[in-house]
Amino acid sequence: MKLLFKLQSLKLLWTLKPPNRAFHGHPRLLSSDVYSQYESIRQGKQEIPKYFNFASDVLDKWSEIEKAGKRPSNPAFWWINGSGEEVKWSFEELGFLSRKVANMLTKECGLQKGDRLILILPRIPEWWLVKVACMRAGIVVIPGTSQLSARDILYRLQASKAKCIITTGKLAPAVDSVASQCQLLKTKLMVSKGSREGWLNFTELYQNQSADHSCIKTRVQDPMIIFFTSGTTGSPKMAQHTQGSLGLRPLVSERYWLDFTPSDMIWNTADTGWILTSIASFFDPWVFGSCIFIHNLPQTESAVILNTLCRFPIDALVGAPTLFRMLVQNDLSKYKFMNLKLCLSGGEPLNPEVIEQWKSQTGLDIHEVYGQTETGVICCVSKGTKIKLGSMGKAAPLYDVQIIDKNANILPPGQQGEIAVRSKPIRPLGLFSEYLDNPKKTAKTERGDFYVTGDRGTVDEDGYFQFIGRDDDIIISSGYRIGPFEVESALIEHPAVVETAVVSSPDPIRGEVVKAFVVLSPACSSTDLKSLTRDLQDHVKKTTAPYKYPRKVEFVKELPKTVTGKIKRNELRDKEWGRV
Repeated sequence: MKLLFKLQSLKLLWTLKPPNRAFHGHPRLLSSDVYSQYESIRQGKQEIPKYFNFASDVLDKWSEIEKAGKRPSNPAFWWINGSGEEVKWSFEELGFLSRKVANMLTKECGLQKGDRLILILPRIPEWWLVKVACMRAGIVVIPGTSQLSARDILYRLQASKAKCIITTGKLAPAVDSVASQCQLLKTKLMVSKGSREGWLNFTELYQNQSADHSCIKTRVQDPMIIFFTSGTTGSPKMAQHTQGSLGLRPLVSERYWLDFTPSDMIWNTADTGWILTSIASFFDPWVFGSCIFIHNLPQTESAVILNTLCRFPIDALVGAPTLFRMLVQNDLSKYKFMNLKLCLSGGEPLNPEVIEQWKSQTGLDIHEVYGQTETGVICCVSKGTKIKLGSMGKAAPLYDVQIIDKNANILPPGQQGEIAVRSKPIRPLGLFSEYLDNPKKTAKTERGDFYVTGDRGTVDEDGYFQFIGRDDDIIISSGYRIGPFEVESALIEHPAVVETAVVSSPDPIRGEVVKAFVVLSPACSSTDLKSLTRDLQDHVKKTTAPYKYPRKVEFVKELPKTVTGKIKRNELRDKEWGRV
């Protein structure tokens, strides 16, 4: 595909020799005046500003710093696709191109502040341009994964009342098959070198636009992004975030899960439809003026990931637990990472065995990050913080995280309860504003003075939180409460197991018992499965409390997962209980 940003005539490619820039220090932010303003907020000396726009108040400020020669000459955005194509943008170039896209959306497509746009693109540069452009124009962007079906797209178009959709030529037929049922959909834009009836060509249309665009003034509480939740239970809900909850949050928060400078580069492998990509590949790194690295990654392959880490000066790697489980299956001693210093895992807990394997082979720790679509990062193991295996770290800044019971009482250390964030009397910056058009579901997230996550956990005397499982993932067998993660962690230690998911299964005597779905390593695919089942059961009995061992084991080729890499335990559980 001929990419939109190969604009030789504009002489804006970073592949051209950049200007010789001196760099004076490593400002965390934009200038001394702007930094002082936000520092005052962090110290509680100044209130949150009334108006804020991430495009003008962060990205454009970094562009000014570049022009003044006060930022290193590394790019703000660096993209590759594995086929030899490469794109590098400075903040100045990002601003130039995104203003053209903003003009296209407002002038050619007729979109106005508050209108909603569905964005379904893979990891290609246009995704970043559109997101910045929407912020400039006050348009609410709704990211979606490229794996969505026509039925998924129909649901999202109807629920969101989106007026515009931007996607690839591959998904355009799926959109056309349902578009007649979406009366509010007015404009369809296709990122493709080809054409299609009823669609505007994104590349051709945007290139002819002026780069003169004034960023719209937005309030902190103005809607900015809507995420459809991953849908592990029930129909996806629309979690709405604001300019404040995602854009301003990293500015007024102390450094925690990321502690970057403008010289650092981060690679996050999450799908573009997941909030982690908006946080780790957009807002938080760009607050620090850091470089965001992207590999198109049509498929996630160990060799591609590992070789990329060896070829490029990537400082931080962010991925789902599935990524690290996959990588440790390789002989990592064969790879010499160019610059990797920080590894982060999020989405669901990572088994201690995998963390230990990664550490022993690479010398690097894996820092766990815990959060939700509705909250962003709630807990994390910050750089320099002591790592406790099995723990997802301490509460992130701006959040008062507690373990509570059904009556919203705070539980003491060591006692199991529900993970919650204090939301009253002051709702913390970072928390979503609401489930759009669903006040009942929004109200159900509140219990007393807390936002309840629906996850169960414990906290120790040092403030480290441990994830037990989703509240509806808890297995109660013969009166014992069993969290799936402990059993999964025990199983994953066995050399025959690559991946596993544990759910409840009906039992006439015990009510329910533990059942493990197991993906075997290729070397064990021809093993006597009955013998291996007994071996796995004995292993769990020796590793954790014997009552937790899986009384049922089923070997599968793969586990069902959401597009964000989370295992769909509810799907496995429903199948066990005959609900599917």
